[in-house]
Amino acid sequence: MSGLIGKKIGMTSIYDENGKNIPCTVVEVGPCVVTQVRTKEIDGYKALQLGFDDKAEKQSSKALSGHFKKAGTSAKKRVVEFQGFDEEYKLGDTIAVDHFEEGEFVDVSGTSKGKGFQGVVKRHGFAGSERTHGQQSMNRAPGSVGAASYPARVFKGMRMGGRMGGETVTVQNLRVLKVVKEKNLLVIKGAIPGHNNSYVIINK
Repeated sequence: MSGLIGKKIGMTSIYDENGKNIPCTVVEVGPCVVTQVRTKEIDGYKALQLGFDDKAEKQSSKALSGHFKKAGTSAKKRVVEFQGFDEEYKLGDTIAVDHFEEGEFVDVSGTSKGKGFQGVVKRHGFAGSERTHGQQSMNRAPGSVGAASYPARVFKGMRMGGRMGGETVTVQNLRVLKVVKEKNLLVIKGAIPGHNNSYVIINK
């Protein structure tokens, strides 16, 4: 699927033509620069490598600096490969937010917010124990995690407390509400993963 790299700006809400308030996320998308062109003859598949968001030259290794120099662009913070572009692009070409259209549906991938060590109620949606009959120490405890003398162990994959968040999450079929070309902004219906100013990948 063709797509672009973006940066999550934050959430807001807009009113549609019927006066309904719609929660949405504003994403700065592109302009992305073509930093490498994959071809079937050389690489065995067709794809475009896109770079987004400038960074200082001294923050890049010599190999990466040469890679960006070959494409005729400055060093980039984020580089991602995309397949499925219908148009033909060459090194150094720029793809902007007008690659998307209002009303179409996109998939957005990002890294979810890290929430540290969490218990089973928050992490897995456990109900917890009843609050009656003077019971007070097991309100949010997981309960039994296995049998007794047989199998005398806890099975792998048992849902327990642990680190939560910080994972790659993809939200599918989000509608594009607005495309603001002059500011490289995309207004997408609903929430997308990640904190503000985190990088996201938007696929058609």
